[in-house]
Amino acid sequence: QFEPAVEDCSAALELDAGYVKALGRRAQAYEKLDKLTEAVADAKAIAELDATSRAAKTNVERLEKLEAEKLEREKEEMLGKLKDLGNMFLGNFGMSLDNFKATKDESTGSYNISYEPNGAA
Repeated sequence: QFEPAVEDCSAALELDAGYVKALGRRAQAYEKLDKLTEAVADAKAIAELDATSRAAKTNVERLEKLEAEKLEREKEEMLGKLKDLGNMFLGNFGMSLDNFKATKDESTGSYNISYEPNGAA
Protein backbone atom coordinates (compact mmCIF):
# COMPACT_ATOMS: atom_id res chain seq x y z
CA GLN A 1 0.00 0.00 0.00
CA PHE A 2 2.82 2.44 0.80
CA GLU A 3 5.22 1.36 -1.98
CA PRO A 4 2.87 2.67 -4.69
CA ALA A 5 2.58 5.94 -2.75
CA VAL A 6 6.38 6.28 -2.75
CA GLU A 7 6.48 5.56 -6.49
CA ASP A 8 3.71 8.07 -7.27
CA CYS A 9 5.27 10.79 -5.14
CA SER A 10 8.70 10.15 -6.66
CA ALA A 11 7.19 10.48 -10.14
CA ALA A 12 5.56 13.78 -9.16
CA LEU A 13 8.85 15.02 -7.70
CA GLU A 14 10.64 14.22 -10.96
CA LEU A 15 8.33 16.75 -12.59
CA ASP A 16 8.56 19.31 -9.78
CA ALA A 17 11.31 18.81 -7.19
CA GLY A 18 9.80 21.52 -4.99
CA TYR A 19 6.38 19.88 -4.68
CA VAL A 20 6.06 20.02 -0.88
CA LYS A 21 2.87 17.97 -0.69
CA ALA A 22 4.50 15.08 -2.59
CA LEU A 23 7.58 15.28 -0.35
CA GLY A 24 5.34 15.14 2.72
CA ARG A 25 3.37 12.17 1.50
CA ARG A 26 6.51 10.32 0.46
CA ALA A 27 8.09 11.02 3.87
CA GLN A 28 5.00 9.58 5.55
CA ALA A 29 5.08 6.51 3.30
CA TYR A 30 8.79 5.99 3.97
CA GLU A 31 8.11 6.21 7.70
CA LYS A 32 5.37 3.58 7.45
CA LEU A 33 7.77 1.37 5.47
CA ASP A 34 10.39 1.85 8.24
CA LYS A 35 12.74 3.58 5.80
CA LEU A 36 13.57 6.31 8.24
CA THR A 37 16.71 7.60 6.53
CA GLU A 38 14.69 8.39 3.42
CA ALA A 39 11.88 9.89 5.51
CA VAL A 40 14.36 12.18 7.26
CA ALA A 41 15.81 13.30 3.92
CA ASP A 42 12.35 14.23 2.62
CA ALA A 43 11.43 15.96 5.88
CA LYS A 44 14.65 18.01 5.70
CA ALA A 45 13.85 18.96 2.11
CA ILE A 46 10.42 20.19 3.24
CA ALA A 47 12.00 22.19 6.07
CA GLU A 48 14.41 23.81 3.59
CA LEU A 49 11.64 24.65 1.14
CA ASP A 50 9.42 26.07 3.88
CA ALA A 51 11.90 27.55 6.36
CA THR A 52 9.17 29.28 8.37
CA SER A 53 7.25 26.08 9.11
CA ARG A 54 7.66 25.04 12.74
CA ALA A 55 5.78 21.80 11.98
CA ALA A 56 8.37 20.86 9.36
CA LYS A 57 11.23 21.41 11.81
CA THR A 58 9.42 19.43 14.51
CA ASN A 59 8.84 16.58 12.06
CA VAL A 60 12.54 16.49 11.17
CA GLU A 61 13.47 16.28 14.86
CA ARG A 62 10.90 13.54 15.49
CA LEU A 63 12.07 11.47 12.52
CA GLU A 64 15.74 11.91 13.43
CA LYS A 65 14.98 10.64 16.92
CA LEU A 66 13.14 7.61 15.51
CA GLU A 67 16.03 6.94 13.13
CA ALA A 68 18.57 7.10 15.97
CA GLU A 69 16.47 4.69 18.06
CA LYS A 70 16.20 2.28 15.14
CA LEU A 71 19.96 2.38 14.55
CA GLU A 72 20.59 1.74 18.25
CA ARG A 73 18.22 -1.28 18.21
CA GLU A 74 19.94 -2.65 15.11
CA LYS A 75 23.37 -2.12 16.68
CA GLU A 76 22.35 -3.96 19.85
CA GLU A 77 20.90 -6.81 17.80
CA MET A 78 24.07 -7.10 15.73
CA LEU A 79 26.32 -7.03 18.78
CA GLY A 80 24.21 -9.76 20.37
CA LYS A 81 24.55 -11.91 17.25
CA LEU A 82 28.32 -11.32 17.15
CA LYS A 83 28.60 -12.26 20.82
CA ASP A 84 26.63 -15.46 20.18
CA LEU A 85 28.94 -16.28 17.27
CA GLY A 86 32.04 -15.62 19.37
CA ASN A 87 30.69 -17.77 22.20
CA MET A 88 29.97 -20.57 19.73
CA PHE A 89 33.65 -20.73 18.78
CA LEU A 90 35.07 -20.05 22.25
CA GLY A 91 32.77 -22.71 23.72
CA ASN A 92 34.91 -25.33 21.96
CA PHE A 93 37.75 -24.26 24.26
CA GLY A 94 35.68 -23.98 27.43
CA MET A 95 35.61 -20.18 27.27
CA SER A 96 33.08 -17.45 26.70
CA LEU A 97 33.24 -13.78 25.76
CA ASP A 98 32.21 -13.19 29.36
CA ASN A 99 35.77 -14.31 30.26
CA PHE A 100 37.22 -11.21 28.58
CA LYS A 101 37.17 -7.67 29.93
CA ALA A 102 37.89 -4.56 27.84
CA THR A 103 39.07 -1.44 29.61
CA LYS A 104 39.57 1.84 27.80
CA ASP A 105 42.80 3.79 28.21
CA GLU A 106 41.51 7.38 28.42
CA SER A 107 44.85 8.90 27.42
CA THR A 108 45.09 7.05 24.09
CA GLY A 109 41.51 5.96 23.45
CA SER A 110 42.67 2.39 22.91
CA TYR A 111 41.37 -0.68 24.73
CA ASN A 112 43.18 -3.23 26.85
CA ILE A 113 41.60 -6.68 26.76
CA SER A 114 42.26 -9.00 29.65
CA TYR A 115 41.28 -12.63 30.20
CA GLU A 116 39.56 -13.60 33.42
CA PRO A 117 39.07 -17.38 33.54
CA ASN A 118 36.15 -17.30 35.99
CA GLY A 119 34.18 -14.79 33.94
CA ALA A 120 34.26 -12.18 36.70
CA ALA A 121 33.93 -9.23 34.36
